Amino acid sequence: MDITLIKTFIEVANTGSFVAACDRLFVTQSAVSLRVQRLEDSLGHPLFIRSKAGAVLTAEGRQFEHYALSLLKLWEEARQQIAIPEGYSRAISIGAQYSLWPRLGFRWLDALQLRMPELSVHAELGMTDRITRYLVEGVVQAALLYTPQLRPGLTAEHALDDELILVASYPDATLDLARDFVSVDWGPEFTHALTIALPHLTDSGRSMALGALTADYIVNRKAAAFLPARSAKRYIDEGKLHLVADAPRFPYPSWVVWRNDLPEDIADVARTTLAEVVLAAEIEQETVTEDIEAMADYDAVDARL
Repeated sequence: MDITLIKTFIEVANTGSFVAACDRLFVTQSAVSLRVQRLEDSLGHPLFIRSKAGAVLTAEGRQFEHYALSLLKLWEEARQQIAIPEGYSRAISIGAQYSLWPRLGFRWLDALQLRMPELSVHAELGMTDRITRYLVEGVVQAALLYTPQLRPGLTAEHALDDELILVASYPDATLDLARDFVSVDWGPEFTHALTIALPHLTDSGRSMALGALTADYIVNRKAAAFLPARSAKRYIDEGKLHLVADAPRFPYPSWVVWRNDLPEDIADVARTTLAEVVLAAEIEQETVTEDIEAMADYDAVDARL
């Protein structure tokens, strides 16, 4: 069976829409429709009820969904097992959002291989939608995300707390940012909190769903944005970013999402090593917070002088 047909079926089932599925798969809507039709012809049953509102699984579609996920998992396991390099006998693939790799993900990979030398590791980068799709398909077995999306066969656990701080590329910025503010999509909870705390910043003419990668945009322009404290700290230390006076801070926790079928021995080592890495990061986070608070106090003194 063509694995592309299976992946297409899963995307339509997850999104409830042929249009949304084609956007995620980077193909035309007609290609998605043709793939689903080929799958339906092979199975001899309709898998979706199509309407202007979207696509809903039929009873046969719901039955097939379980088998589709199993088929995809077996395919990915076979692909990864064959790709294990010489000298290694086990493998794990981990995904994460951009800002969670430097101080958490990379250290986790190091700890995993130190504890289990026979383990080959593979890393994937992406936003929540992409990494969640990889989790569902079995491309990755664990992921570090800010806004996890739960699916059957996945479990989310709290990983590390961070906070979003308002920074600008120029000193002495105030909350009256006008056109300098860049809106970053940190999820509905942040958007709601920002609307309450700083309603005048909700109508930004520039919006991005790039996560902490937005920092690279901000530092090269006259601009400001809310960024995770841990990823913004190095830019602040280098004098490329500056804290905005009197700006509120918003909590922003990160999560680890596991595939429930991750082999038990690898899962145990992965959980143990991640806990150790998180503990070290929490200690470091306290230092970051203290430094930022000290900077804020210093800026406040300067403002009064």
